[in-house]
Amino acid sequence: MTTFLLIRHGATDAVGKRIMGRLPGIHVNAEGRKEVESLAQWVARVRLAAVYSSPLERALFTAEAIAARHGLEVARDPAFGEIDFGDWTGRELSELEAQDHWRRWNAVRSLTRAPNGELTLEVQLRVYNRMQQLRSRHPEQNVAIVSHGDPIRAILAHLAGIPVDLALRLRIDTASVSAVRLGDWAPEILGLNQRPGGLEWLHA
Repeated sequence: MTTFLLIRHGATDAVGKRIMGRLPGIHVNAEGRKEVESLAQWVARVRLAAVYSSPLERALFTAEAIAARHGLEVARDPAFGEIDFGDWTGRELSELEAQDHWRRWNAVRSLTRAPNGELTLEVQLRVYNRMQQLRSRHPEQNVAIVSHGDPIRAILAHLAGIPVDLALRLRIDTASVSAVRLGDWAPEILGLNQRPGGLEWLHA
């Protein structure tokens, strides 16, 4: 079996405000850098065989901080890139919330495509297929994958047998780790949305 750490990148100024999608040049902010430093120290306790990352800058920054503590090089992998939001890329969330198409996409992601973008089921397929390939490459090893909130939710929903329409029920914070194990039989979800410090954020 192969254990995968599904890691969301550190915070950016756009998180919770704008849809950045695949726009280049979006970097983690000061809060994100602190998150990533804490995350990298935490994950350093795990023996990693490889670190794969979305090609976008915010993910690469996060992946490189993790890989450096293991003496590894980051493998850029478009299979773990952000969902293609098409015409929504760069738009303000407050603006999109008034659109029927946006509300329908969030309610019925299995059937609703981002305009000129990607269907969430397509995201599930590309991430799952790549993870299966990596399972063959890294048997009985731990592998880190640094990606984005929506791809991580999508694959976790698939592995848990949850309809993708309910994927938003899975909270995936910035600089969080969700762990899954893939083998010849049913997948195992070992942890969801874990962050350094455990549940201390509940008391904030």
